Amino acid sequence: MAMRLYVGNLPYTVNQAKLEEIFSPFGTIVSASVITDKFSGRSKGFGFVEFDNDDAAKEAIAKLDGTDMEGRPLRVNEAKPREEGTGGSSFGGGNRGGFGGGRGGFSSGGGRGGFSRGGSR
Repeated sequence: MAMRLYVGNLPYTVNQAKLEEIFSPFGTIVSASVITDKFSGRSKGFGFVEFDNDDAAKEAIAKLDGTDMEGRPLRVNEAKPREEGTGGSSFGGGNRGGFGGGRGGFSSGGGRGGFSRGGSR
């Protein structure tokens, strides 16, 4: 059975080919990806590697977690499954302000620098 690993604290210079090179000594890699910013294309410093064999993945975790790469200790562990409805971007949801939220913006007055409507001047 395949096991997917989370690889964190990657140096920003690591690309998909380098990630595959790091993990390939442990077994057959099904997929490897470095997560990048969709606007700048720059690495976000983490990625995922999927092995076709659980034992190979566990060996990679044991040997690589905490090892130094360009002055950064790698974090390697089993990836948690994605929860439905997470990821992507949201606008104004989840108590993060949005339009008319409690953080100023276009509220009905008072608060932190919102635009007052009516009342005394």
